[in-house]
Amino acid sequence: MPHNESRPSPDRPWEAGWAPDTTRAPGTRRLWLAGALAVATVVACVTAIALGDRPGDEASGRTTATAPSGADPRNGPGLISFATPSATAGGGPGAEPSGAPSPSPTPSVRHRTTAAPSASSPARPTRAAPAPASARRSLRSVNYPDRYWHVSQGLVRLDPAPGGDARADSTFTVVPGLADPACSSLRTADGRYLRHRDFVLRAEPDDGSPLFGRDATFCARPAPAVPGAVALESVNYPGRFLRHQDFRLRLDPAQDSGLYRADSAFRLVPPLAG
Repeated sequence: MPHNESRPSPDRPWEAGWAPDTTRAPGTRRLWLAGALAVATVVACVTAIALGDRPGDEASGRTTATAPSGADPRNGPGLISFATPSATAGGGPGAEPSGAPSPSPTPSVRHRTTAAPSASSPARPTRAAPAPASARRSLRSVNYPDRYWHVSQGLVRLDPAPGGDARADSTFTVVPGLADPACSSLRTADGRYLRHRDFVLRAEPDDGSPLFGRDATFCARPAPAVPGAVALESVNYPGRFLRHQDFRLRLDPAQDSGLYRADSAFRLVPPLAG
């Protein structure tokens, strides 16, 4: 039979010479392992929290960098644009009261539509606003420098400078053209306009028709070979200019002659009437 040597029983160490280690408390190794595991868990949690907070800080920095100038960062991006009144609020007549919503484009369109003439009103072309009083002028002939445009019995003639109250009939207000604001119309002191009819220049009240507006609109061109003078071309008859003939103003086609160039050249001078 084999001889089995068994480990001495710890209850009887004196029989084999073995004795337990009394210098180490029971379970010390397990306590060290549990402590190390707890420390590692705490470190992992702290690291995860730190890494989780870092993207938020970067995102906050990006939001602050891209916020519109003038926005209050305390209110958050985008909110200030809804709460801030427009620059025109309270800036003049017709401005919206403080806190009222700014008008949408639709009311503006309705306002313009309301301002237009209704279908039931008579059709009248839109007239430009009159020029200021400083635009009052008299027109003097180039080849007859002592004669001026003068309204007499409804017709425009080239007459010597009148005296007294008749000076008002030689004084006109230059306004934007009735048919073309880029050109000009001439208005008399009593509100009539100079217009050509049958190619003769005369003073008549505005009847609101497109034909009248074109007849009363002239475009100033530099007079050929006469520095500082103008020639007045008709809007509805291009190539025809106002010229005096037998001291009456009429609309004639341009001619390549010295007489025509002199007859159709005029100077705008200060008004004869004060």
